[in-house]
Amino acid sequence: MSTATDIRPGTFAAWVVAMRPKTLAAAAVPVVVGSAVAYHHEALAILPALAALLGAFLIQIGTNFANDYFDFQSGADNEDRLGPTRAVQAGLLSERAVRWATGLTFLAAAAVGSYLIFIGGWPIVVIGIASILSGLAYTGGPYPLGYHGLGDLFVFIFFGLIAVTATHYVQALTWSAEALVAAVPIGLLSTAILVVNNYRDIDTDRQAGKQTLAVRLGRRLTRWQYGALLLASYAIPVVHWQFFDHSIAILLPLLSLPLAGVALRRMWRLQGSALNDLLAFTAGLLAVFGFLYAMGFAL
Repeated sequence: MSTATDIRPGTFAAWVVAMRPKTLAAAAVPVVVGSAVAYHHEALAILPALAALLGAFLIQIGTNFANDYFDFQSGADNEDRLGPTRAVQAGLLSERAVRWATGLTFLAAAAVGSYLIFIGGWPIVVIGIASILSGLAYTGGPYPLGYHGLGDLFVFIFFGLIAVTATHYVQALTWSAEALVAAVPIGLLSTAILVVNNYRDIDTDRQAGKQTLAVRLGRRLTRWQYGALLLASYAIPVVHWQFFDHSIAILLPLLSLPLAGVALRRMWRLQGSALNDLLAFTAGLLAVFGFLYAMGFAL
């Protein structure tokens, strides 16, 4: 596996580091689940679904670029960080290059969004603008959301509620209570990824003045928050089974419960850079859960 010292500054590999490919599951899973709900409603539309997926990838990558740039500017990313390599802080990319890449990536997302606006109308305009502005405001602007304990809420709303329901909407052209319910566990598990990240960085974030929710709660309550997010996620398919017209197949995500148990044990035991593995494991849990959930809708 390549490390920062193996990568030459300004190369494609350096840009891959800044894109953070492992985070793209959080962009893809909501689109897959939203499309599965559309399929269940006999409204699956391939081109809008693919456009939604591409747009989600671009917004995620743009947010990652912005996060890399603004965290370096604020001093949150420094030589003491425990997480994966950050391109600007490691000297792999210049601040100017990442700033331009952020703008161009969000511009590309807006271009993809123009097609979805043609399909879905003004609601997509509102969602697209809010998504891009929130991606920038997560670590930038006069009141960075992630620096004031609002990152968890931001992820739950945009990577859960909005991403799933909007994906369904651009295909079915109607809002769905069922899509909203399906969005909840996806948002909760996406938030769990952020919780691991912020739990790992409690000490360095506190020193940098970054008041994430984990910094505000402390280690013990953050571990409980992680467990609550996982527990609530697995309760939602049961709600679906009980209150919507579904077969028992909608309970397929429960097959991944042993993985959630492993994640929970690791959250209680691991500290420091060892949590990077749990970060990847939680993203994998989201992917497995989302795939099984989508299968439940398809069946």
